[in-house]
Amino acid sequence: MGTETLDSDFAEELISVCRTTVGDELRSIAYFTDEEVEPVYLRDDLDRTADLTGFANQERLGFQAQSAYQGTQLGEYQATIRMFENGYLTRVIYGETGIWVTTDEMSINRFEELTTALKAILTEVVPAENDRGVE
Repeated sequence: MGTETLDSDFAEELISVCRTTVGDELRSIAYFTDEEVEPVYLRDDLDRTADLTGFANQERLGFQAQSAYQGTQLGEYQATIRMFENGYLTRVIYGETGIWVTTDEMSINRFEELTTALKAILTEVVPAENDRGVE
């Protein structure tokens, strides 16, 4: 599964970081904004008919969640992890861009590593003016 409008170097970096962090448990990667969603990676054994628009519409709610959680005693918002019967979805938001990664089951420590790695990539490539003041 390739990318259409996403910079190919950025897409390759996302895949590399996710594969390094998650390993064989990596199922898929998607990049999204308010206006678009772009598949980045899909493991060969998975069905290619997933409703990315439906997923994106749900995950875009995270743009508002960043500010909703500001100033809480929990600290800065880092990521959202959703549990499903066959795996997990991890969403990382930075400014007005986001990435979700789906995985098979894995330990919580690997989710923390994945979140840190994805945040680092987003802060490198996303222009500073895209930052809504949330790290």
